[in-house]
Amino acid sequence: MQVEGTNIQKELNPLANAERQFDEAASRLNLPEGIKDIIKRARRATIVSLPIQLDDGSFKVFTGYRVQHSIVRGPAKGGIRFHPDVTLEEVEALAAWMTWKCAVVNIPFGGGKGGIACDPTKMLKGELERLTRRYAADLSDLFGPESDVPAPDVNTNEQVMAWFMDTYSMHERRTETAVVTGKPLEIGGSLGRREATGRGVLLCVREACGHLGMPLAGARVAVQGFGNVGSVSADLMAREGAKIVAVADVSGAVHRPEGLDVAALIRWTADRRGVAGFPGGKPLPTPIVEYDCDILVPAALENQIRADNAERIRARIVAEGANGPTTPDADKILEKRGLFVIPDILCNSGGVTVSYFEWVQNRMGFYWPEAEVNQRLEQTMVPAFRDVLGKSVEHKVNMRVAAFMVAIERVVKVIMLRGVYA
Repeated sequence: MQVEGTNIQKELNPLANAERQFDEAASRLNLPEGIKDIIKRARRATIVSLPIQLDDGSFKVFTGYRVQHSIVRGPAKGGIRFHPDVTLEEVEALAAWMTWKCAVVNIPFGGGKGGIACDPTKMLKGELERLTRRYAADLSDLFGPESDVPAPDVNTNEQVMAWFMDTYSMHERRTETAVVTGKPLEIGGSLGRREATGRGVLLCVREACGHLGMPLAGARVAVQGFGNVGSVSADLMAREGAKIVAVADVSGAVHRPEGLDVAALIRWTADRRGVAGFPGGKPLPTPIVEYDCDILVPAALENQIRADNAERIRARIVAEGANGPTTPDADKILEKRGLFVIPDILCNSGGVTVSYFEWVQNRMGFYWPEAEVNQRLEQTMVPAFRDVLGKSVEHKVNMRVAAFMVAIERVVKVIMLRGVYA
């Protein structure tokens, strides 16, 4: 039993998984000696203690993290998450995935990620604001439009980004909107940013359906996670004629084989903070990732598809709206079974792509209409999908390995052009 538990623990380690994914792709490339070690390791990892005063007058110390994995292609880019389970290893893995995500869609950012180990559901608004501002202030030497640009992630939002931007601006003695993305529109946010990750999922699913000769209209879709990414992707796919047959979040799961009313479900979750009890569907007693569907969109947290359940995945397409939802061991099983997996570093890259657009607009001081943002997103993501698909076909590898190969080649090319400073 001890050995089995150790194996499971290894499979669920996000950093080990990110490194395994990198190693498999890198082994297929003829990389110059030593370059693999340079691009595999994080360039900088910071841990900080964050004491704040709670509303009851007591004090509590939280632990914060920021990892810059790579800055060779541009400033580090990556979200900040508030979650009780945040660890350095998780943040390191997410920062590495951000490096490859930015490279696979060919935007001029490197990879970074941050987090605070806290439970925001048990904190008051004032406490969250003080924690955010303390984090931004204590790590202000890392951040900046030319060095490290955070964004929202799990349990953070536009308001958190507004507090962050204001804190940084006060320290710099000027308003600096480009230090974060995912801000409210009133202070430099971009139209289309909130929907961007979900829209990117739609674009990738549409391309995958075209490749497989499978109509999107009428396809049965199950969505795990009904936050921003899951709800937007479900809504956009429903508008394309797909049937959203099952949805799950932390509150529970509902299904309706004939298709759920997504607009009504979005209204329900806004009022009830969860899909549980939605009258337009029946409770789903089994795990949603095992639901009988054509397209599965895991849009929750990491490690949802594992070696112990991969054999029971019944979708034809797995579109990874979340970061790291499939473990490497599960990947092998899905590939052997012939499932088409659209990897996270491609599938959910719509968010960072429009974050790049927001950063560009901030620096220009000129803002685009939403239709232009959406058009530019499609012009970025569709070629990226086709680059990865082409690499997959050329080298006879799955889409994840192909995406990493495309990304690694782009990072290595920049390193070789710049040289290694000594």
